[in-house]
Amino acid sequence: MKIHEYQGKELLKKFGVVVPRGVFCPTVDDAVKAAETLGGKVWVVKAQIHAGGRGKGGGVKVAKSLDEVREYASQILGMQLVTHQTGPAGQKVRRLLIEEGADIRKEYYVAALTDRASQKVVMMASSEGGMNIEEVAHATPEKILKAFIDPEDGLSDAQAAELATGIGVPAESVDRAIATLKGLYNCYMQTDASLAEINPLILEGNGNIKAIDAKFNFDSNALYRQPEIMAYRDLDEEDPDELEASKFDLSYISLDGNIGCLVNGAGLAMATMDTIKLFGAEPANFLDVGGGATTEKVTEAFQIMLRNPKVKGILVNIFGGIMRCDTIATGVVAAARETHLSVPLVVRMKGTNEDIGKQILGDSGLPIISADSMADAATKIVAAVS
Repeated sequence: MKIHEYQGKELLKKFGVVVPRGVFCPTVDDAVKAAETLGGKVWVVKAQIHAGGRGKGGGVKVAKSLDEVREYASQILGMQLVTHQTGPAGQKVRRLLIEEGADIRKEYYVAALTDRASQKVVMMASSEGGMNIEEVAHATPEKILKAFIDPEDGLSDAQAAELATGIGVPAESVDRAIATLKGLYNCYMQTDASLAEINPLILEGNGNIKAIDAKFNFDSNALYRQPEIMAYRDLDEEDPDELEASKFDLSYISLDGNIGCLVNGAGLAMATMDTIKLFGAEPANFLDVGGGATTEKVTEAFQIMLRNPKVKGILVNIFGGIMRCDTIATGVVAAARETHLSVPLVVRMKGTNEDIGKQILGDSGLPIISADSMADAATKIVAAVS
């Protein structure tokens, strides 16, 4: 789960990280009032969407008068903001953040995330703030410093100081940088985040260290114990098909291909998508029905896949362990009939009650293409949509 920048800054502030004064604004009039309340001579008008690269897309403007605040807020609010993370369709801007200006002397990058290889938390820092960290990693990897943190010990002052000095924080501001890094780490740990990123973290002219942006991703499996984070959820920013799938306990993610995939088990789903690509086509989705699929769930899965106009065929790949093949077969037949399926359907199933499942498919009278192996299934679905 992701949250907006203004929400991320609310969290950071609770953990002692200094952030600019800002006001969340749903309307243009609110934006002007916010600037008046904040005072000063410079304000930043920021689009609030769940994507990076907003500035390059025209979603961040510096205003030097209240008239400019109104002008920029009017331009940004309601626009379809396209960034490198939204895709070509962009994302509609429904919310703004109005912030006080900052005296930026230097920009840094810092982030906390889980390193699966070491089974520790890694704190990353770079002197190249304000840039995409992927670009920095590619062009100048030596400018990215890392500290690996044992969760039982937490981020030490020594580790934080080494990162701060390593990215060039002046000596007189190192203590403030240490407090910021430790606050970011504690926020990451206590909110069950999978990513907590500040880009840029700035050094102001007066020596203060301040978070100018905030990006958070959260572990969805831990949200049951994070009601405050759940309250931040913005359904307008989420894929409507993924939302619908979640209501039926389906794990669904839209992709760019034309072959819909219905599989039980995340590992098998990944292998199925790889096999489709191996045989020259692209999957249209990741869809895991899990081990407790019912006819209702399978029907909903078909409906979700078929709402995607790119889908030209469907591949069902089932391993009958906990989930019995006859149960899936019954669901597939019911779903095909209810959705008036008009695209090719290939079904491969192995395991518990496999023969009964195949008989159910064969007796249905539907033009279902049967396959015996993953390679056979991929070959047949690719041929069917070509």
